[in-house]
Amino acid sequence: MKIKNMAELATTPERRAALEIAEAGLKAIDTAAVLEKSLRIDGYSLFVFGQTFKLSPDGKLAAVLVGKCAADGAIAFEKALGNRLASGVALGVGDYKASDGTKPLLRKIKYYAGTHPMPSEANLAGTRAILDSLSGLSADDTVLFLISGGGSTLLVQPPCAPEKMKDSVVKEKEMLSALFKAGATIQEINTVRKHMSLARGGFLSAAAHPAQIVSIIFSDVPGNELEFISSGPTVKDTTTVKDAEAVMKKYGLELPAECLTETPKDDGLFERVYNILALSNETALEEMRRTAETLDFKTEVRNDHITGEAREVGAGIAEEISEAASKTVFLYCGETTVTVKGSGRGGRNQELAMGALPEIRAGRVVLSISSDGRDNGPHAGALADKALVNAASANGIDRERFLANNDSSAFFEAVGGLIETGDTGSNVSDFMIAVAG
Repeated sequence: MKIKNMAELATTPERRAALEIAEAGLKAIDTAAVLEKSLRIDGYSLFVFGQTFKLSPDGKLAAVLVGKCAADGAIAFEKALGNRLASGVALGVGDYKASDGTKPLLRKIKYYAGTHPMPSEANLAGTRAILDSLSGLSADDTVLFLISGGGSTLLVQPPCAPEKMKDSVVKEKEMLSALFKAGATIQEINTVRKHMSLARGGFLSAAAHPAQIVSIIFSDVPGNELEFISSGPTVKDTTTVKDAEAVMKKYGLELPAECLTETPKDDGLFERVYNILALSNETALEEMRRTAETLDFKTEVRNDHITGEAREVGAGIAEEISEAASKTVFLYCGETTVTVKGSGRGGRNQELAMGALPEIRAGRVVLSISSDGRDNGPHAGALADKALVNAASANGIDRERFLANNDSSAFFEAVGGLIETGDTGSNVSDFMIAVAG
């Protein structure tokens, strides 16, 4: 069971339906299960999500895994590739462990523990190990990548002298904090980040050239634009330093020239690079739709790349489902933003649920959850229904005060409704599920 407190939360038929649909979505994107079905090797043929790649008898097969799926992915890579795998580096978020909490032995892949959502010197060390592993490869070699959400933060390699790198990491952290607080989109944020590292924006492909590169990409970005998923480390970048500077200017920010670099633009560096969009919110949406229909709900995918201010999106979803007929489910996926004005705790999914509360009718539920299980903190997300509105009123809890302070976690800790999964080992976008009972 992905949702650990389902029994505690499922106190009404509408809540249970929303939670079961969310559970189905989380299971559909399970990293280990997805890779086990779609990755195998037979002799000198590598089969990757329906495509076949030839391996040279004279070359080696190496692996690089980056992002929130790196730990579960490393386990699956070693299982699928067996003795043909020569070596590998994985850079993930936090200590190495599978999503079930175990620590299976890794024999060929070395795991580096990084931090998220802010960069750190640990990320710098892991990125350096990846770049070192890609140095000196030949045209006979093949590198199999797994790129998943969180990679932008992890792939830290400032384009400056070694003695200035620590200071540059601090500058990147300050830049990110300002962009997050301003409510910048992920495309804007990653446009800047691609030009602040020698490991994003196609730089990993350039580092591995002339080797054959097969990059499995798990998308957490609305619209699935490959160059913005983890800042596109294996994808030729279409943005420029001028684009990054324009984003910073928009939000009243600037960086020293030494902190910025142009990304590789030479087509020759990408001739043998194969980027495969292997997993996205569409996978989860299809399974959630099927599950909802199995539960006898009329189901509609309303938006598969939803964006906007979280509290406003929540209010809109609540209004839509409150006007819907009984036995209806509306599904949404995407990534909202939060313009941070307070000092509270919580993430966009919890703030979305808070925004839904004033518009929610009896017999309706709005649930919002982060697919990686971490909504800017230990909670995966939250649900909203009339029971929580009544609980807040009965206990004199002022939703508006918590919302003004961006303190969604404290609000839901007081009234209930928080969803707990722990790290799922997966990561696409957020899920929003609205149920009319």
